[in-house]
Amino acid sequence: MTSKKRVLIVGGGSAGWMTAAYLNGALNYQGRMKNVEITLVESPDIPRISVGEATIPSICHLLSVVGLNELKFMRATDATFKQSIKYVNWVNNDNSFYHHPFSRLRTLPIDRSGLMWLASDRKIPFMETCSTQPIICEMGLAPQMLTRWDMGEPLSYAYHMNAQKFADYLRDFSVSRGVKHILANVTDVKMNPDKNQHIAAIRTDQEHRLEADLFVDCTGFRSKLIEEKLGVEFEDCSQWLLCDRAVTMHIPYDRFYPGMVRPYTTATALSNGWIWDIPMQNQRSVGYVHSSHFISEEDAEKEMRAYQGEGTDDLNSRFVHFKVGRRHKNWEGNCVAIGLSGGFIEPLESTGLYLSDLGVVMLAEHFPYDNNNMELLAHRYNRILSNRFYEILDFINMHYCMTRRTDTEFWKEVQKPERITDRLKAKLEYWRIKPPSPSDFEDQNFPGQSQAAQSAALCGGDMRAAVDTAGLWNHESYECILYGMNFLDKEYDTKYGAHRPPLQINPQIIQRLQMAKAKLPPHAVWLNRALGMQEYPTAYRPAGWVA
Repeated sequence: MTSKKRVLIVGGGSAGWMTAAYLNGALNYQGRMKNVEITLVESPDIPRISVGEATIPSICHLLSVVGLNELKFMRATDATFKQSIKYVNWVNNDNSFYHHPFSRLRTLPIDRSGLMWLASDRKIPFMETCSTQPIICEMGLAPQMLTRWDMGEPLSYAYHMNAQKFADYLRDFSVSRGVKHILANVTDVKMNPDKNQHIAAIRTDQEHRLEADLFVDCTGFRSKLIEEKLGVEFEDCSQWLLCDRAVTMHIPYDRFYPGMVRPYTTATALSNGWIWDIPMQNQRSVGYVHSSHFISEEDAEKEMRAYQGEGTDDLNSRFVHFKVGRRHKNWEGNCVAIGLSGGFIEPLESTGLYLSDLGVVMLAEHFPYDNNNMELLAHRYNRILSNRFYEILDFINMHYCMTRRTDTEFWKEVQKPERITDRLKAKLEYWRIKPPSPSDFEDQNFPGQSQAAQSAALCGGDMRAAVDTAGLWNHESYECILYGMNFLDKEYDTKYGAHRPPLQINPQIIQRLQMAKAKLPPHAVWLNRALGMQEYPTAYRPAGWVA
């Protein structure tokens, strides 16, 4: 009989407790069975920092497998709904914006939305011609009704939340369902003398010797297991994404309520980077992601405070230093790096928690019940994680390289050819010939794209070129960003002339917007009625909406 497998997660926070909760949900059927022993050890001495996090719809799968009730989860984490990301000032520094929403109307049998928009006068933003969510977001409406849903296809959504409260909620939920929790500092890591690159146990300052079959490194940028002990190196990707700092601040509603709880994340381009604006139930979290090579910390903080306006001098701020890149291998020996220990990309498309989400979902799928097959599973796991990292890298890189801003040296620099990944260059050149479509992600052999083998050390032994599988963003998402940033506008102006016809909006879009205005409550109202969020005196009500 095969002995029960033991998993030791080193490090808590969002990554650690997402890992513990998901593995317990997926492998132990939410704690109803004991197929795997799961232990998490975290330091009681490392400061815990509360930040606002925006997520993408994949988080709904994680919550479902863990077994969380949506309303209880939202109450516990100050969560709000997120239906889109609103990009402000990314094309030009003129307060223009576009949305990247989660739901889209698909015209059958062939969707020609992109070509029709390019051939039109383009007076209506592209995504407003094929999705209701940009307008729903601008009206400040929730993606759910206060009564039973009767609007046809549900709207896709994710959440904004307090990341520290999320970790605490997952901790309490997981411990109550059998996960063992130890508060102690790791003092030593013991290797297995009989197996190369395999950890045998860790020791703590509480005299623990904790053995396991599989170790998960969730120690953040410190990477105590995967880097400090196992020596897995880091690939620096800062050539493609120049930002390496963030200054953050919480803005409480009792002093700075903006009149509504926005059902979307805002990403506003500033002089030397961009600022996130994440609404929660009691406050907004803002953070200026910037490049230290182009702006000082003092000036970055001033610019962040100016974004909000006067009266924030007494609000605390903090700086976070980061480096964009990935481990050459996320899985080495019997150790898997999840979260910041495995890599980081600035969260322009809300992929901060997603990389932890992906890491643990793939670990559950590739779980090594038989230690003899661990190397084969690790090989495939590393390929999947590296492909997805590069997919995210290219997609974020695209936001920068397509800007037309020239108001600062930072925005001039990010447009230079040497700042664009070779994979993205090949995609963009191909999409000058034809619009993005599903078949573009079949084999990734775009004309001009390098198919040269990678360095064996850099890619953990799998030397094949990276492949964008559209595992996170398909051709529709690429269309959203491309046309939101006016890709090919001059070429199509020349092709179709100055007198192009107005675009006819699909009647289904108009009908659904009419239903939304009549049936969807303001986001703040939904949060107040469903979750008990405090009602602020300037709570926003769209004209004509009746409670």
